[in-house]
Amino acid sequence: MKCKAEGQILVWLLGLAAMLGIPHVAGAAQDEGEFVLRCSPKEIHEIVRRHGLTLLRSHESQDIHLVRAPASPPPQQVLSDVRSDPKVLGIEPNRNVIVPEAAQGLQLNLSTADILDRLGNATVVPFFGSQVLSSYVTQPAVVLTRSTEAHQFFATGAGIVAVIDTGVDPNHPVLKASLVPAFDFTRNLPGIPSEFADLGQSTASILDQSTASILDPWRVVVLNQSTAPILNQSTASILDTRQLPQEFGHGTMVAGIIHLVAPTALIMPLKAFKADGTSNLFDILRAIYYAVDHGARVINMSFSTEQRSAAMGRAMNYAGSRGVICVSSVGNKGARLRVYPAAFDYVFGVGSTSNRDTRSTFSDFGDDVQLAAPGEGIITTYPGGHYAAAWGTSFSTAFVSGGAALLLQMNMRTNSDTAADALGNAKGLPAALGLGDGRIDLYRALSSMKQP
Repeated sequence: MKCKAEGQILVWLLGLAAMLGIPHVAGAAQDEGEFVLRCSPKEIHEIVRRHGLTLLRSHESQDIHLVRAPASPPPQQVLSDVRSDPKVLGIEPNRNVIVPEAAQGLQLNLSTADILDRLGNATVVPFFGSQVLSSYVTQPAVVLTRSTEAHQFFATGAGIVAVIDTGVDPNHPVLKASLVPAFDFTRNLPGIPSEFADLGQSTASILDQSTASILDPWRVVVLNQSTAPILNQSTASILDTRQLPQEFGHGTMVAGIIHLVAPTALIMPLKAFKADGTSNLFDILRAIYYAVDHGARVINMSFSTEQRSAAMGRAMNYAGSRGVICVSSVGNKGARLRVYPAAFDYVFGVGSTSNRDTRSTFSDFGDDVQLAAPGEGIITTYPGGHYAAAWGTSFSTAFVSGGAALLLQMNMRTNSDTAADALGNAKGLPAALGLGDGRIDLYRALSSMKQP
């Protein structure tokens, strides 16, 4: 039974990075003295002694170690010297995962006015044990992907979906029951990593549940490319989102879409990114291996980089060879680019489409795109028990990850190959768009699955 939500909808235009839909490292400088080194745990201490390195951290189950080199010689000399050591299996810089902002001049295919029209009637409805904003479950992306029909006739999700991102709001009423304990790699702490941990107390209070009188849970924050409020200037002045880091909420938004598609699947939030979007290769590698070794059947990676990493490729092979379905965004430069991890074997590269089944102007395209999904104006969960609407291939990726969890309920032996066969039953799009098999159709994908 529907009930009328109190309060008006507050719509905000927050920051370009949120529209981009990927963790973005704005101006973060790589620590050129740090390297990811692969060798036997029995050899690491002798290797660091021999080359004057400092051992910072190890992930011994995969023979990878984070080391720091001295200020001199230059990094390239260190790489050359260490690579020549017969006991070293591999070494590469501990790169930051830096994704440039969208190309200048890109226009959104879905305007903020369209969002306002959809949110004019803010009602709440039941959805798998919780009360949710009706626009969350009836939005155009749900209609296009036919997830409601998939739930009614086939599956609602199974298995664990790992989300390597900025963490999650552990108390969000929509997500709380679906979260499983995981790990915060930015702080080396077990548990459910909270996005609020990156905020100061005064900043966190902006979105705290106690501020419901200022921003009730049914109001929606629209994430776009401007910081100018378009509605309710007086209320907007109270909720100054410029105090929030540019990627705050990214993990909660991704998790919300996965839950929308696969509401009975479990979500494992793995925090490898800080709220400002910064991460590094070693933390991402640890998150991938953690996901595989702790039972995840799907890994959502809503990030990308143009820099190829042998260590990341090895991690993707490790996951894929163990039946884990890996899904990654392809980036938001609106160009034909090769990006990673989407370009690796065993990984679904996902692009973004509009609600009219055209390629989103910001979406990358090309040979590394296997599938596309809606990625414009997607309404999803946001920290503080709120909702947000955002644009980007990050959110398209979450639709595919959720779809993989639906397939797992049909057949728990589903892997990347069988998932590709099923999800490939998509709505075909012109080949010139460079969006692989086309826009996902979850009902059609599940219809193609054979029971074990």
